[in-house]
Amino acid sequence: MRTQIIAVDGVDFEIQAGRTLALVGSSGSGKSTIARCVTRLERPDRGEIWLGEAEISQLSSRQLGQFRGKIQMIFQDSSTAMNPRFSAIEAIEEPLLIQKRGNSAQCRQRVVELMNEVGLSSTWADRNVMAFSGGQRQRIAIARALAIEPEILVLDEAFTGLDLSTQAQIANLLLDLQAAHSLAYLLISHDLALVAKIADEIAVLSKGKIVERGATAAILEEPRHAETQRLLPSRGTLRRAAAAGAGA
Repeated sequence: MRTQIIAVDGVDFEIQAGRTLALVGSSGSGKSTIARCVTRLERPDRGEIWLGEAEISQLSSRQLGQFRGKIQMIFQDSSTAMNPRFSAIEAIEEPLLIQKRGNSAQCRQRVVELMNEVGLSSTWADRNVMAFSGGQRQRIAIARALAIEPEILVLDEAFTGLDLSTQAQIANLLLDLQAAHSLAYLLISHDLALVAKIADEIAVLSKGKIVERGATAAILEEPRHAETQRLLPSRGTLRRAAAAGAGA
């Protein structure tokens, strides 16, 4: 007898251009399932996913082609999200080549621009991706995601494994990029101290359902649900995270 497991149920949210919604919850709460559905790496059993005026939840792989470039995902482990044999320039230009965004010379020039934008020297373009630090690889992943000019970035635990200082640097970079390109971010995280720096709004997920949602400051100042209270770090941790961000 098969048992049906519902990973996510009745989740409803909207993200405007230039804004960040943080979806937070403990392991197994359904965060990554939502991320994979939003990016259409998985097809939801039911419900709707709207990208502008287009409903994309049930589109076929072929039909999704025109929308793939508009939603990009940055994964937790950047080293597994790109070919370890690639150089930095090869990793970043791959989506440009797949999408046929210009000839080889034009793609290479675009990569140089992207590397500079994410704070990497273009003189490192031919260095193997595995020769970079974790924070530098995440910058490569961000440049790769930006290559085809998305409207939405889904950040799936994209800061996990980075030290506090590097987290703050990447957070500042993402905020700068958001301001420059009016990007919408869906931030998947369990770390409310980090979320406090980036997100405009927080939705707390528990057992596949949103149990609390509101402006970041309001949620952090007066958490109402037990799951939010459990996830909330001490005031001292929040202050230290804010201080690290200010000094990055």
